[in-house]
Amino acid sequence: MKRLLCYLLAGAMLAGTSCITNDIPYPTVEVAINDISGEGFSLTNVDLTTRTVNIALDEATDIRNVRIDKVTYAVTPHNTNIDRQTFLDNIRTSQPLTGTFDLRTPLYVTLSLYQDYDWQIVATQNIPMSFRVEGQIGSPEFDTANRIATAYVAKDADRSRVTITELKLGPASTESVTTTYSPSIEELSALDYSSPDAGDPTLGTPHFVDVSCHGRTERWLLYVLPTDRSVSTEAVDAWSGVVWLRGSGIAGQPMGFRYRVGTEGEWSEVPDVKIVDGTFSAAFAAEPLTTYQFKSYCGSDESEPTTVTTEGVEQMPNSGLEEWSKPGSPWLPFLSDEAGKPISPFWATGNNGSTTLSDKDNVTTPDESTIRPGTTGTKSARLASKKVIIKLAAGNLFTGEFATTKGTNGVVNFGRPFTLRPTALRVWMKYTPGKINMMGSNLPAGESIQTGDPDNGSIYIALGTWTKEKYGMGANGAGDDAKGGQPFGTDDSPVSIDTRDMKTFFNPKGEDVVGYGARFFTESVDDWTQITIPIEYTSTDRKPTHLIVVCSASRWGDYFIGSSESVMWVDDFELIYTPVADSE
Repeated sequence: MKRLLCYLLAGAMLAGTSCITNDIPYPTVEVAINDISGEGFSLTNVDLTTRTVNIALDEATDIRNVRIDKVTYAVTPHNTNIDRQTFLDNIRTSQPLTGTFDLRTPLYVTLSLYQDYDWQIVATQNIPMSFRVEGQIGSPEFDTANRIATAYVAKDADRSRVTITELKLGPASTESVTTTYSPSIEELSALDYSSPDAGDPTLGTPHFVDVSCHGRTERWLLYVLPTDRSVSTEAVDAWSGVVWLRGSGIAGQPMGFRYRVGTEGEWSEVPDVKIVDGTFSAAFAAEPLTTYQFKSYCGSDESEPTTVTTEGVEQMPNSGLEEWSKPGSPWLPFLSDEAGKPISPFWATGNNGSTTLSDKDNVTTPDESTIRPGTTGTKSARLASKKVIIKLAAGNLFTGEFATTKGTNGVVNFGRPFTLRPTALRVWMKYTPGKINMMGSNLPAGESIQTGDPDNGSIYIALGTWTKEKYGMGANGAGDDAKGGQPFGTDDSPVSIDTRDMKTFFNPKGEDVVGYGARFFTESVDDWTQITIPIEYTSTDRKPTHLIVVCSASRWGDYFIGSSESVMWVDDFELIYTPVADSE
């Protein structure tokens, strides 16, 4: 790109205007929204790939009047050595991003700095709704687009006078927000919801209710309709050590599940069933590779049996971290043959990048002197962050492979094939955090970090359906690699992470994440401690294709933020498959 630079030269000896042609190209600087704050909402995610900021509004927030107080930005220069702060000071926006906004639709903005980048701020608001009547069967249905709420009762129930026990179609009333209903619940309970057409009992007479909040009124329709169903099994999702059960019945009646091993024999009661009005659920502790039958009951009625077989159990290779090799400069957390070729690698580290200039810069090493009590092994993994050249290299261990180095940056591929669904990850660990003494130019979204703050350690596990086509460097990578150059990401390790490009950083809220669990450490863990990290799944019926486990002595190492004094030890990983208590 050519730029025409015009200089006005004025002085005692010379005055005039001169124009010259400059062939130097503009720098390529990606501009991103890094953080956003205000009243009545929280930042949930910044998606650098789609350039979307997601915020979650509080229940009481007026979505038409959302106040944004502050927006901060991040820049990623690709072919310039100009100080990042200079770029940050010169970002332009197509419209102001502070003030009050109607976020029923996305807020679109263009960020400009040499190039233009189109971003959007998307708000979601979860307002729990309820519509409960006596004798209700199953859960109510809410059509928010057309403002219709429907409750179901038995086919022979008297709908000429229905007792409404609960109605909530707007924000809960607080000191600052009041939601009113007209007619009242008592008045709505006195109305006739039966069909005016006796020949078609499936019909019903709806009634209006005006829901007023934030100075506005919305009119809803309430239906109470009959159903032939008295009890049904909604889901029987069999994992390895747990079967997830969901059913529905008539509110107020005894309900639950029964099971038996195999397809013959006596039925037993499923314990610990949770009942909410006309719905019920349970997490049944099962044996792996075992066939079960389940059925739901409500009162004297039962559903047809459902037959399932649980999945097997598998642990991660080298879970005890006993297998290491050093065919060259970097220590590798797997065995190598005489030619230095890896033997069944599962784990990896950033050592391939940190030891580019010196084999003294291994950040992750086997440690035979720091062993947890009771282990049968002879080694643990020592993850020690340190300054390498001019940047922080975080002590790290992850499932996947080291791909390549790009200058002082590294590219790694996360993930290993895995289709089972563990409920938690257990691991033994110790941690000594230092004070943050190295800061990169960008901050993680939603974080306020300064030099001198305690470093944070992290361990997380994720399961998902990632592919190299979508998450490999050729799809969303930085620099020349994104333009058809060398692709990264493999079928075995599909998620490429490039420290040059925040778009590639792992997103625990990504659409292809099936399950995720994390533990962050802000203080020292002086003694060997076994921790349990429960995994939260997006649903019980999705199956993953890959597993990611990442441990880091410096949580924000991707941003080159942390302490060169932080050290974490980990040992003896174990995947748990049985139900995990919330307190673990």
